[in-house]
Amino acid sequence: MTNPNPDAAVAMRRFSRRSGVPDIAQVPGGRLVDLPGRGRTYVVDMPGPEGAPTLILLHATACTGYLTWFPALDALAERYRVIVFDQRWHGRGIRSARFSVRDCADDVVAIADALGVERAMLAGYSLGGVVALLAAHRHPDRVSGLVLCATPYRFQEKLRERAFHLTFGALAAAIGPYSYRRAEEHAGQLPDMPEHTWSPGKLNRWALNEFRSSSGWAMTQVIAEVGRFDSTAWLATLTMPTAVVITTRDRAIPVYRQLEMATMIPGASIHLVKAGHASCVLEADRFVPVLLEACAAVAARRAKTSNAALFGGDGEQGSGVG
Repeated sequence: MTNPNPDAAVAMRRFSRRSGVPDIAQVPGGRLVDLPGRGRTYVVDMPGPEGAPTLILLHATACTGYLTWFPALDALAERYRVIVFDQRWHGRGIRSARFSVRDCADDVVAIADALGVERAMLAGYSLGGVVALLAAHRHPDRVSGLVLCATPYRFQEKLRERAFHLTFGALAAAIGPYSYRRAEEHAGQLPDMPEHTWSPGKLNRWALNEFRSSSGWAMTQVIAEVGRFDSTAWLATLTMPTAVVITTRDRAIPVYRQLEMATMIPGASIHLVKAGHASCVLEADRFVPVLLEACAAVAARRAKTSNAALFGGDGEQGSGVG
C-alpha cells in the first residue's frame, strides 16, 4: 500500500538535496520501555544539565521520535532533560487494537510515570501537537508547559475538509481490521532496535529506514482518527505556559488555523518560522532556533510561576509576616 501521507513521501525524496538538514552520523541511543497495561515503545532519555526541566517531544504523523526531532536533540539537551518516544503505531511504538488520540495522550503520562517524571513540558509537532493538547487537557497537573509546532486545533471546518475526512474515515473503517493486521505484520518484521549510528554520508539511508518503520496501513487509521480531533470547546481552559510555533509557509496545516489556536489559548506566545510543514527536518536551520526560543519562553514562564508560588505572588521572597 502506498503511504497515505504524500507530503512526507515527497519530503523524503527531497531529503538529501536540502541544505537545511544537519549532516550528522548519530543520534542518542534509547531502549524499549514497557508501560504496564499499555504496551512497549522505544524511548530515548537524555539527562541534560542537573536540575533542568523535563521536555517530552511528540513527533509528527508517519514519522518516529528520531525522524521528527533528530536535528534539535543536541541543542535541546544542553538546556533540558529530553525524552522522546515512538507513539502508537509509529516506528517501534505501542501496537494496540486500534489507534486513539486519547490513548496517545495518556501514553505521555505513562511514559512520565515509567521514567519518574512528575511534571514535564510537552513539545509537539503536527500530530504531536494534537497529542500534547489533549494530554494537557486530560492531565493538567502533569503538564507544566506546551510548545505547539505546526499544530492544528481542529481539522474539519471548510466543506472540502469535511468531505475529505468523511470519505477517508469511511474508507478507514471499511478496511480497519485488514489494515491493522497488515500493520502488525509490518511491525513484526522490524529489527528490535533502530539504528542510532551510521557511516558518514549515510544520513539519507538512515532517515529512509526510520520513515519506512511506520506502516502505511497503520497511517490510514491514524489519519482517520486524527481528522476527527477538535479542541475548540476547551482550548481556552488551558492555563499552563504555552508557545505556538507557526510555520508560515505550511501547505498542510493552514497558517490562519495555527494563528487562531494561538489566540484561543490564554497568554500563548507566538513564534514564526518562515518555512513549510516539514521544516522540523528539511529546514532545520530555520526551525531549530525558533523551537529553542519557544521552549525558552515557556521554561521562563514556568520558572516564574513556580517562584511566585514558592515565595509569594510577585516572585519575591515573602516577608514571613502572617
